[in-house]
Amino acid sequence: MTAKLQHEEHDPKSHEVLHPKLSQVEAVVRKNVYWAMGAALIPVPYFDIAAVGGVQLKMLADLSKIYGIKFAQNRAKSLIATTIGSVGAVGGVAGIASMAKLIPGVGQLLGIAIAPGAAGAATYAIGQVFIKHFESGGTFLDFDIEKHREHFQHQYTEGQKLTADLKHAGAHGH
Repeated sequence: MTAKLQHEEHDPKSHEVLHPKLSQVEAVVRKNVYWAMGAALIPVPYFDIAAVGGVQLKMLADLSKIYGIKFAQNRAKSLIATTIGSVGAVGGVAGIASMAKLIPGVGQLLGIAIAPGAAGAATYAIGQVFIKHFESGGTFLDFDIEKHREHFQHQYTEGQKLTADLKHAGAHGH
């Protein structure tokens, strides 16, 4: 559960007064979850993964700006890959969904069905992990995936719920 969600359970109105930065960073993460889900729909294998990675990189740049942390693009790229790769199933789902697009018909439908949720969930989890890290005074230079692996896995699960809700709401015109 994010700091925002934990805090809102007690008093949703005090959240914006006490932690205006959290409202701002949560909005950045949510916006980029949408963008990542859209990027995952690119029908060309590997281009979709590259586009999602670009969205995640932009999200980290936006978050670092809010926190006043110097953005280190190459380090951020490496951290995204390491973070996703550290939880094998997450990277595997994205790769399989992208590769499935090579198979005409069924493969393309499978890729379109799986890729947006996986991309959105991974983007959400990366955002939440870095929010926690930056909130604790961390930077790109001292990020240690081993310290954040469990939190990433939990946030990926939360991201799956969020993206399922978003897809459901979109399918019903909400």
